[in-house]
Amino acid sequence: MTTIALDCMGGDHGPQEAVAGAAALSIERPDLHTILVGDAAQIGPLLDSMTYDPARLSVRHTPHFVGPEDVPREALAAHPDVSIAEACELVAEGRASAVVTAGSTGAAILAAARRLGRIPGVRRAALAAVTPTEQRHGPHGDPFALLLDVGATLNVSSRDLVTFAIMGSAYAAAISGNDRPRVALLSNGTESHKGPPEVVAAHAVLAELGEIEFAGNVEGLDIPRGSVDVVVTGGFIGNVVLKMLEGIGEVIADLASDAYARKFLWRLGLTMLSSGIKQIEAVMDWESYGGAPILGFCQPVIKAHGRSRSGAIANACKVAAKAARSDMVRTVERAVARLPVPEEEEVGS
Repeated sequence: MTTIALDCMGGDHGPQEAVAGAAALSIERPDLHTILVGDAAQIGPLLDSMTYDPARLSVRHTPHFVGPEDVPREALAAHPDVSIAEACELVAEGRASAVVTAGSTGAAILAAARRLGRIPGVRRAALAAVTPTEQRHGPHGDPFALLLDVGATLNVSSRDLVTFAIMGSAYAAAISGNDRPRVALLSNGTESHKGPPEVVAAHAVLAELGEIEFAGNVEGLDIPRGSVDVVVTGGFIGNVVLKMLEGIGEVIADLASDAYARKFLWRLGLTMLSSGIKQIEAVMDWESYGGAPILGFCQPVIKAHGRSRSGAIANACKVAAKAARSDMVRTVERAVARLPVPEEEEVGS
């Protein structure tokens, strides 16, 4: 049985949706155990109103959590036992194998860094995101690719980008079952000399690195097309790209809804296209993916969307269990250990 530490307090909907997701999961997946981390005074009554398997759920009480208006560093300093920190502590103690949270990304990164530690050789964490694609990937035909970093590390070095590529490849292989996912750097051209200095330098290293299936550079238009499985970039650009893709999806949905309301012929046309529209909506539905990883730590940390409802929370826990059961972290450790030592580190040693 795989045990997941679920931070119940950090999401936009409070513990209600997290507890509901865990309750449903306890019945659906008897191979999983979930520890609900948060205020027992709120979690208990919620459980009393739900159907669940008590053998698959337990509670770790803490009254403190990082709210959406809190500054993560200040919140953790004021209350070291906030729910995300306690969830990480459960994994550090060996009582759980992975962390899931819909709360503050910054708090999750800080708590994981303090309680779990980074993989040796990994200097910066990377927040990944799942993006819908036209092409399907892996043996299961997954209609998405992994984009990282999307906000954890704004200023990156070439070494960081190389490490992100290794981590993204290992995660994609573990979750999608694709032994050799195709990995590319995001740049303003496919040529190896295109892009800022850190991208050009990372390209030179990855081209000689046998650890991953490096596909070179891709441009922004290649992300929705799905020409590769993993797209690597710095956190600033990655966050801008992610928000743009999310915005496009919302605009398409709004335009379709507006068109349906305006004219009969448009309603008729949209009705005829309904099956195709439903397919698009299914691909764009982030709740079906559950969550994406914060990579770089010694144990899996899965970040669910802040707006996650119970179904998305349950799916995030499934992803966390899959990551925990894989050899993902050890794969990253081995690959990073074989990277050439940067000159600045050699001088300082």
